[in-house]
Amino acid sequence: MAREPQRDRDEAESPDTHHTPRDIRDRIALRVVKTMRVFADAFFAERYGHRAVVLETVAAVPGMVGGLLRHLKAVRHIRDDQGWIRDLLDEAENERMHLMTFIHVAQPTWGERLLIMVAQAVFYNVFFFTYLFAPRIAHRIVGYLEEEAVVSYTEYLDEIDAGMQENVPAPRIAIDYWGLPEEARLREVVIRVRADEAHHRDTNHGFANRIMEGSDP
Repeated sequence: MAREPQRDRDEAESPDTHHTPRDIRDRIALRVVKTMRVFADAFFAERYGHRAVVLETVAAVPGMVGGLLRHLKAVRHIRDDQGWIRDLLDEAENERMHLMTFIHVAQPTWGERLLIMVAQAVFYNVFFFTYLFAPRIAHRIVGYLEEEAVVSYTEYLDEIDAGMQENVPAPRIAIDYWGLPEEARLREVVIRVRADEAHHRDTNHGFANRIMEGSDP
């Protein structure tokens, strides 16, 4: 199913917004993400398509985990979730569509597919318990992960514009999902994906702020 028109959200979202850590928990979240970035840079270098596949595999986890735990909490306490569950599940679905798109672009090897399975297994369990016991840190980690995703996709876009990455035709799944024109290329896909990541960044930092302020459901 195609998404609603994004109304040029790719231009409206600020691609370089950074949340300044407010306290030790925010700094811990930022340090965790920066450490993950070091390993990603070392492993993938400038293979941005392959980096995107692994990145989106991990990125599809938090929304589903958060949505599940928020759902159980809302049911357990018999109270409204104020729309958090739907936002989190929509995020998970969106990230999964990013993955399905870049699978067609990067064509990951079997070794990379094995890395995907291992990365998802480890990250799921770590994130599950983080969200269970420290949801604010969990959302902040996601916010910072999305900041790094925006940086990576901006670099990917720069490589395409410089002719260092081939601007291949957009996969059919991306054309249908984002409602892109039939002649769309990879550049348009990366712009849409970056806009999605910027939106998830702002959403998760907003959730973390609400938990910090005591205004979460």
